[in-house]
Amino acid sequence: MDRAPHPENVHRFETLAVHGGRDDLTTLGVHAPPLDLSSTYPLPDVQRGGDSYETLAGGGRPPADGSAVYARLWNPTVARFEDALALLEGAEAAVAFSSGMAAVTAALLSHTTSVGRPHVVAVRPLYGGTDHLLATGLLGTDVTYCTADEIARAVRGDTGLVIVETPANPTMELVDIERAVAQAGSVPVLVDNTFATPVLQNPIAHGAAMSLHSATKYLGGHGDVIGGVIACSEETAEALRPVRAITGAVLHPLAAYLLHRGLPTLALRVRAQQASAERIARWLTEDPAVAEVFYPGLTGDPLVGSQMRGGGAMIAVRLRGGYEAAAHVAGATRVFGHAVSLGGVDSLVQHPAALTHRPVAPSARPGADILRLSIGLEHIDDLIADLAQALASAPQESTAVTRAGVR
Repeated sequence: MDRAPHPENVHRFETLAVHGGRDDLTTLGVHAPPLDLSSTYPLPDVQRGGDSYETLAGGGRPPADGSAVYARLWNPTVARFEDALALLEGAEAAVAFSSGMAAVTAALLSHTTSVGRPHVVAVRPLYGGTDHLLATGLLGTDVTYCTADEIARAVRGDTGLVIVETPANPTMELVDIERAVAQAGSVPVLVDNTFATPVLQNPIAHGAAMSLHSATKYLGGHGDVIGGVIACSEETAEALRPVRAITGAVLHPLAAYLLHRGLPTLALRVRAQQASAERIARWLTEDPAVAEVFYPGLTGDPLVGSQMRGGGAMIAVRLRGGYEAAAHVAGATRVFGHAVSLGGVDSLVQHPAALTHRPVAPSARPGADILRLSIGLEHIDDLIADLAQALASAPQESTAVTRAGVR
């Protein structure tokens, strides 16, 4: 990336990632950000304590002469991570949550049923958990699923939110964010930016109202923390914070500390993982066991290089041997761990239809012959050798037998 997301900031992404959320460390006389584990905070007096509570419960920030009151309302360690992430996304603010799904829930509650606009337009494919939450109607929402070209037709007078994910989980389809925003009109657009990360894509720069991350993935990067975060305007943040407080979806300070610590290496990790993923994706196109490779930019998509600064580090493959081959490969790798999640330093393989996308309606569920690969930081020769040995012993023809509730 040649410049920082903030056009007025002279510093580049890597510098912002190292220094974001740390502006006051010299004043504090420390080198590393402090970790504040307080569950409650002293009140200066009854009046100012009450005023602080009212401000925080309404979505504002702690008054300078007041108090943070209670950690469910505000925590300085969480705020440091939020400020750093907002800087990297080119946003005015960010709001962190206990998980990515808690972040999705808050976005829905603050923009739909609570404001009398219960209809949601969702562009498939989406992460299975998001798709499932919408399909259940648990939050009182009514969802219309559509393709990226159908957003304008799907929007209604009571539409409160449009949700897209790009690259999409698990088949890496790209959505033109600016076109989606134009179709949505006055309806805010939330973009799940988990796969791309702010290293490769900044949805707010393309008109999105919110850029959402499962921070568990690349932002943390080491498979040891769960969290979610939404970058947005301060106005939107003020709508999200009360939902976080009321529902108790606050990010724990230790999780925020780990996520903040992960940001300085984010660009290094993502670019190294992407470099390996590009080579592995091209290598997979030549393997006889592979029927199709899903990777952004592999077929020259113009959004890679304009909207996205690279294809990322996620790959999906369709195997000629169908479900049996996919199940075999998932269990036969030795370097790739067989587990859900993604974005860590270690490479993972998983079967979306049987796991993360199992709750999705069968008509929209990924094929049982598809595997998803998250490329880590291992040596690329070891990763290719591992995939080669697993693919070589996989069934080469599908018997079309359904397994594990997938088809």
